[in-house]
Amino acid sequence: MSSVRGGAPPRRAAGRPPARRPGRRVHPLVRIARAWPALLVVLGIAVALSWDTDRRDEPPVAGRCTVTDTAITLTTAQAANAATIAAVARVRGLSDRATVIALATALQESRLRNLDYGDRDSLGLFQQRPSQGWGSPEQVQDPVYSAGKFFDGLVEVRGWETGRLTEVAQSVQRSGFPEAYQQHEPVAQAVTDALLSDVPGRLSCTYSPPDATGPVDDRAAAVATVAGRELGLITTPLPEGVVRLDGGGWAAAKWAVAHAERLQLAEVRLAGWAWTPGDGWAESAAAGPQLTVTLAT
Repeated sequence: MSSVRGGAPPRRAAGRPPARRPGRRVHPLVRIARAWPALLVVLGIAVALSWDTDRRDEPPVAGRCTVTDTAITLTTAQAANAATIAAVARVRGLSDRATVIALATALQESRLRNLDYGDRDSLGLFQQRPSQGWGSPEQVQDPVYSAGKFFDGLVEVRGWETGRLTEVAQSVQRSGFPEAYQQHEPVAQAVTDALLSDVPGRLSCTYSPPDATGPVDDRAAAVATVAGRELGLITTPLPEGVVRLDGGGWAAAKWAVAHAERLQLAEVRLAGWAWTPGDGWAESAAAGPQLTVTLAT
């Protein structure tokens, strides 16, 4: 049986109205404190929209990715990391909810940046600690590996698909700030929807391609290797810097767009649509049913 600390409240005389306490002015700081839970959500979204502004030792990044019908803007590096997380989840056959939880976690831990520093020995997208058995420093800074380790832990959490996001993420991460993950759910959901949607324009990126370096056939072979590893697809380098991703659908096409700056892609084509770094997505009669990417030359 539960008890009430301090005993039962005193009774007042029958028929006597309760005494009214004199009005007190509430200090503005108290009002802010009471509103803090709601403010956290707003601040979380604001932080997510300015991921690239607080790392003083990194040069400004020209490339940007946007999520249609939202105010969300990512750097191309952050979009690439998000796309890799989503790809790892899909290769493992996990639901979209797994991607949402993982993205919200990475937003809190690193703002979707593959960090080479952190609290104590924490590293990478999920700030995993090699000393706690997550893997070697090199492994936890590999987005494919680190996302896989996160999902290894996620699927062991009972009820993870329906549980409250911050509690599920905390079960994997064991953070000192267990409630912090929840504030990132709206952004994580929007980015997941954009990455996995069958609508091409939901995610688009722009960047200024640098002068390409190295033989295009060698670079195409490297792109094929990266795409095959992350997407789990058969990839075929073709002449003139083209790579075919057999069986790749729109999620794979979004992955390619998100990684376009990293891989120096000049075009992504699929099912009557083409993406270019200057113009984004547009309908294209030249885009056939097979997903292809073309390298900048």
